[in-house]
Amino acid sequence: MNEPIIELRGVSKRFGPSYDAAARLTRDIAARFGKAPKSEVVHAVDNVDLVVGKGEVVGLVGESGCGKSTLGRMVAGIMPPSDGTILFKGRDLASLPPPAAKDAKLKVQMIFQDPYASLNPRLRVADIVGEAPRVHGMIPAGQFDTYLDEQLRRAGLDPAFKRRYPHQFSGGQRQRIGIARALAVQPEFLVCDEAVAALDVSIQAQVLNLFMDLRRDLDLTYLFISHDLGVVEHLSDRVLIMYLGRIVESAGTEAIFARPNHPYTQALLAEVPRIEARKRRFTAIKGEIPSPIAPPSGCHFHPRCPHAMPRCATEAPALKEIAPGHKSACHLNDATS
Repeated sequence: MNEPIIELRGVSKRFGPSYDAAARLTRDIAARFGKAPKSEVVHAVDNVDLVVGKGEVVGLVGESGCGKSTLGRMVAGIMPPSDGTILFKGRDLASLPPPAAKDAKLKVQMIFQDPYASLNPRLRVADIVGEAPRVHGMIPAGQFDTYLDEQLRRAGLDPAFKRRYPHQFSGGQRQRIGIARALAVQPEFLVCDEAVAALDVSIQAQVLNLFMDLRRDLDLTYLFISHDLGVVEHLSDRVLIMYLGRIVESAGTEAIFARPNHPYTQALLAEVPRIEARKRRFTAIKGEIPSPIAPPSGCHFHPRCPHAMPRCATEAPALKEIAPGHKSACHLNDATS
């Protein structure tokens, strides 16, 4: 792996209920009489370790609700972790002085899933893309228009459209505006959160090709979050499989798709539609993903796992190396070693 650009150490994220003044008063009165309501805490991300090397494309895959987007938002600096440390080029973002922290956060940008909701409908494209570099003084005033046009062209947009509003563009064009906005602050790392999921298939291919061209031209690094295994297989150098807030398997793309180890990964890949399996009957993974408010004890996947043992219900398996560059969190590896 190249020099790490992003590193997560024991990162967790929990969401608790928010109370207004009246709710706090009611809770405090109830507590005095021993009838305080049970506080429900969502365990969105649970003790994740992650290293992304410079120039890598790392795919993050999992079912809806597994914590992928929350993890991506923490990496992008949009929300702080509840526990753990996030490092950018070996430096803890939480301990950096304000000027250095601002520069580090500008180097990590996020492209959101919904191109309709992620753009301010009251701003013209020129303001959407140009606001951040203008506010941060990245470009001299006399060069601003030229710089703005360059960012739009790089994202595949005609600069002649920069006076238009978002509602005057198609979904694919809006996503390109979001890409241009991210590129305008000269980032090194992009978090792409289901960045093509809301687009038509033909437009998806164009945007994915754009991502690869940008990687080559600007030496970008990606964390590519998706539930589409076909897209991840096409784009990624390395794949992480996430289940209910935990990374359960990590390996190079070829190894994951050829030799999946974790039962959850095996179940996901078994249901990928392929031409050679067109006569096969596909079946969903049994059961529903548990609630992150009350995750199962031990291995989170054990209620749905066909190979579950008594140990799985009580002891969480460690994510450990089972082959060079291939890690998995499953007690079956202990039983066969």
